Amino acid sequence: MTRKQTVLTRRAFSTGVGAAAFAAPSILGAQEQAPVRRNMSSFRTHAWQDHFDRLGNGIIISDTVSRVLQHWTADGEMRIYPTSVPMTDELTRRGYTEIIFKDPEPDWAPTPSMLERDPTLPSYVPPGPENPLGIRAMHLTWQYYRIHGTNDTRKIGRRSSNGCIGLFNEQIIEVYDRTPVGTQVKLI
Repeated sequence: MTRKQTVLTRRAFSTGVGAAAFAAPSILGAQEQAPVRRNMSSFRTHAWQDHFDRLGNGIIISDTVSRVLQHWTADGEMRIYPTSVPMTDELTRRGYTEIIFKDPEPDWAPTPSMLERDPTLPSYVPPGPENPLGIRAMHLTWQYYRIHGTNDTRKIGRRSSNGCIGLFNEQIIEVYDRTPVGTQVKLI
């Protein structure tokens, strides 16, 4: 066998492997998958009509996988915000709820389950820069669950909360101001 024939055989082999690699995704892609709507930041977005019958006072959908909160006002204007989400699935509550109280200067106390996990937590933190709820909080019908700001911007975009949905302080002010009590909420 000559050197030239060996090179051609290797080239032929490499070409065949390359062709198979390019064909594999199209073969796998032939299986039907539901389209995923994404915005330019690559957040997965949702249509509120897929989750609610009417817009009402407005709607918030928080996607714990995509780590994004979508907010629609009563007139249908929608905005998207990056969020922090619960650290684990055990801390994540999903389903329908609503905003029942808006707190312009939230204070904070750990929940009983938080104290079980970490007994060194402070028993109370007043409003201010050390408060983990940031500068605004909106209470949900589920006890201990909030949509709130955070003074720790490193948490946004991560699994970092004990169950709540966190936003940048600047963005929770915007959502807070646009959201009346009674706004429908869904966590997915």
